[in-house]
Amino acid sequence: MTATHLLAIDQGTTSTRAIVFDATGHPLASHQLEFRQHFPADGWVEHDALEIWWTVESVCREAMRKAGLRATDIAAIGITNQRETTVLWDRASGTPLHHAIVWQDRRTAAVCEALKADGHEPVVQEKTGLLLDPYFSATKLAWLLDHVEGARARAEKGELAFGTIDSWLLWKLTGGKSHATDATNASRTLVFNIHTQAWDDELLALFRIPASLLPEVKDSSADFGLTTADFLGAPIRIAGMAGDQQAALIGQACFAPGMVKSTYGTGCFMVMNTGQSVVRSQNRLLSTVAYRLNGVPTYAIEGSIFVAGATIQWLRDGLKFIGQASETEAIAERTGDARGVYMVPAFTGLGAPYWDPHARGAILGLTRDTGIGEIVTAGLQSVCFQTRDLMEAMRRDGASAVNTLRIDGGMVVNNWVSQRLADILGVPVDRPQVTETTALGVVYLAGLQVGLFTSLESIAALWRCDRRFTPIMAPDVREPLYAGWLDAVRRVASSH
Repeated sequence: MTATHLLAIDQGTTSTRAIVFDATGHPLASHQLEFRQHFPADGWVEHDALEIWWTVESVCREAMRKAGLRATDIAAIGITNQRETTVLWDRASGTPLHHAIVWQDRRTAAVCEALKADGHEPVVQEKTGLLLDPYFSATKLAWLLDHVEGARARAEKGELAFGTIDSWLLWKLTGGKSHATDATNASRTLVFNIHTQAWDDELLALFRIPASLLPEVKDSSADFGLTTADFLGAPIRIAGMAGDQQAALIGQACFAPGMVKSTYGTGCFMVMNTGQSVVRSQNRLLSTVAYRLNGVPTYAIEGSIFVAGATIQWLRDGLKFIGQASETEAIAERTGDARGVYMVPAFTGLGAPYWDPHARGAILGLTRDTGIGEIVTAGLQSVCFQTRDLMEAMRRDGASAVNTLRIDGGMVVNNWVSQRLADILGVPVDRPQVTETTALGVVYLAGLQVGLFTSLESIAALWRCDRRFTPIMAPDVREPLYAGWLDAVRRVASSH
């Protein structure tokens, strides 16, 4: 029997998922595990790369068991991942030299500011589409080379390998045979030229990164190698790879220029397809590779919010206001309105369009009758306001007007959030039938490579809307609410 199923490895910031799909993109079984977050200092965030690998092995085996499938039933594996998170490991042993430094980590803020002060940001932005910010991989990798004893000397000798999480997992899956990444993940490192589609020697010199560390850059649909037989019982092709936000764009079938999706996970990421054009933002959004097929890149413009679902996680685990995230919908429905309370969840600084790594979170507008309901509602509403910030920045950059937003991610199962998004943005919001679009996007890429899908058009025909949320809030309510948010952001800005 010909294998017709696909397996997605969706390695996120707080959890790892495996989802088995059939040949029509319908999910059959999944399994998910959370893993530990390490916070060794203020603004520092780390993961244990070996623990992440253990979760990948565990969730894949359990998802396959639930689906009642064997390795020979799987046509290909796709990998999608938290982007920018940086791993440095020993090529001989496969052992990481240090915890992975997570995309949220701000330890290199001073380095980025010094590089900016020396006038390097324009050339970095021109070549990479990115800004000089601790968010991206290059300064994280340089920090590891400088702070792990002997690392720089060993890197110069070619003994070490660098990768974002996709590369690390690929290395482990293939038993060290494949050290590669795809163009979407490479485009988030600060050392990949998105115009030439190659690692850039001038940028490598700027960040003091030896080229010998770097993985090979491939298309998003490509032959990435075979898993070892002991992973799931027989070798399986790894045929698709994309960073999580680009994978979600593909899973939402946003293949035409001007189409937009917004994903709500730990952070929130709004991405607009810009086709063959690199749009250089004047409003501190990012130009990035949306996907690369047959050697041809398609580009996107992206706004990144560092904290979305993590706000709800904090309300649950930090403040103990809720027992589980699903309770927030009923609380917000019951409360109805945050009653002048604003939460600015700048726990690790502010992302686009502010890019203020030193801002810190705040809850404003508290009165004696403020309760848990208002604070929870303000937390949910902060996600909607931050999405509006991104949409306004795209509009100022001359992007075509957004007439519909496709949403996905864990938070959008919350109907209150989805409706409030439509209300704050003033545009219809479409939620797809399959909200795990990150995993779906990467199995589409893997399926394209192995011939289960014939074209992007055939993939687009599979997209289905679960529910459309139409704005019902009047502009004279919406605009003062948003103005209050902008005032709250000004109050937490580090320059205030």
